[in-house]
Amino acid sequence: MGPSDCPGPTNPGIPLDERWIESVRVNLPAVQRRAATLGTKRTVKKQWQAAWMLRAVTCIDLTTLAGDDTQANVQRLCLKAAKPIRSDILAAMDMEQAQLTCGAVCVYPSRVPDAVAALKRFKAPHVPVAAVATGFPSGLYSLETRLREITLAIEAGAHEIDIVLNRQLVLNHRWAELYREVQQMKAACGPKIHMKTILAIGELGSMNNVYKASLVCMMAGADFIKTSTGKEALNANLPVGVVMCRAVRDYFERTGYFVGFKPAGGIRTGKDACTWLILIKEELDDRWLNNKLFRIGASGLLLDLERQLFHYVTGRYAAAHELAMS
Repeated sequence: MGPSDCPGPTNPGIPLDERWIESVRVNLPAVQRRAATLGTKRTVKKQWQAAWMLRAVTCIDLTTLAGDDTQANVQRLCLKAAKPIRSDILAAMDMEQAQLTCGAVCVYPSRVPDAVAALKRFKAPHVPVAAVATGFPSGLYSLETRLREITLAIEAGAHEIDIVLNRQLVLNHRWAELYREVQQMKAACGPKIHMKTILAIGELGSMNNVYKASLVCMMAGADFIKTSTGKEALNANLPVGVVMCRAVRDYFERTGYFVGFKPAGGIRTGKDACTWLILIKEELDDRWLNNKLFRIGASGLLLDLERQLFHYVTGRYAAAHELAMS
């Protein structure tokens, strides 16, 4: 199976295997050494770097999750997602026919109708709208309320749901209860809606907990595992990426089911994006190097990617007024 043959997430879940979960032991110094090599021993330059940056553009979940979100800034975000790179830059790279878009637009549930309408207006209805749900970002709501929020977001037009875990269940190692909650959230999403589970890794206490929570979510049927809400003090970083990707790989090797991975929060530069792509290529494989199985949750990253591509084409960096806001 090659990259183009990958069907995207195929995970129906499996029965909870607490023996597998309890056997997890993360070697933190080894993880940190591995992560430290990703941006130093591997690199891409010139036209290959430009190609990787274009791939990164297609994997972005372009996000706005601010308390002052309005219809206007959601529309602006959707226009940028539909046309992420200036047409003259794409033409100079012989990519104007590629019809590049971002991987998705991610908003609060109340802004889903605005996003769906805007993407249709900008002739990009195929770009998915992802909604954060289940009491984002804390998850500290009743299960009934969280499940109802999933249903309402889907009824509003969301194609993907990003749920958040109840962190106390992880910190107290209540794996069976966590498994049941995620299972019910997956059932609320139904068979056609991709569900990403946000671990909020900065609030889980240890890398062992990160790995175990990743396994439990995948066993319960998660289509993606995601690092962070973007609201914690600690968001996506490479050591966490190594741990979560190895959990995805371990799960795939044991079950044959594909699960996607989404780092979110703190990824702001083209160099960062390329390093994350290197991580995916080396820790998983080329089948994950697409927006079916890899997403980057970001708001400011796209602007730097376009800036770097502008430099590749013109030999100079763009002034602020030369590139559209995202």
